[in-house]
Amino acid sequence: MSAIRLLVLGAVRQHGRAHGYQVRNDLEYWGAHEWSNAKPGSIYHALKQMAKQGLLHAHEIAPSTAGGPPRTEYEITDLGVEEYLGMVREALTSYDQKMDIKSAAIGFMVDLPRAEAVALLKERIRRIEEWRGAVTEHYVPEDGPEQLGHIGEIMNLWIHTADAEADWTRGLIGRIESGAYTFSGEGEPFVGVLTDEQENPYATGEPHPEDAR
Repeated sequence: MSAIRLLVLGAVRQHGRAHGYQVRNDLEYWGAHEWSNAKPGSIYHALKQMAKQGLLHAHEIAPSTAGGPPRTEYEITDLGVEEYLGMVREALTSYDQKMDIKSAAIGFMVDLPRAEAVALLKERIRRIEEWRGAVTEHYVPEDGPEQLGHIGEIMNLWIHTADAEADWTRGLIGRIESGAYTFSGEGEPFVGVLTDEQENPYATGEPHPEDAR
């Protein structure tokens, strides 16, 4: 699974229609350029590739009265929505994925119904515990990492990471079940995208050829 695909699809979906600079601006606003490969080149490449694959529809926009070349605006298709929600579901349940994919999925989980998000997160805990059980067939945490020499420190790290993530996920489930956040079908969602008039305090300021369009 590609984090950049998930992030770009999610950003376009939140806007309804968005050009490349808007998507880039949103991902920088979310800090995704710090914890993922959401760099300008990869964002524009993903937009073009997903338009070719039918996940996005590209609209050519006429130049403004102020002059300048036309821009391409992207709109998510039904196929794109199916792909997007599928990626969110998979990332919420899978334990063996990178932090960027996991972070993107948590950011987009409110696009699912509340009950489904809870069920997926509970499945995540089940998979973490299953994975932990496979590790402890060879390593007993109570006996300490020294039992396997310094390599035991690796397995000790794995166990601590799994336990911490399971605890964090249980806390998230509790907050969701207590009514935190606005999920799909519950009313006006949280708006996490910038309008053209809003200044992005986290913008990198790095120019990209596509930004002129």
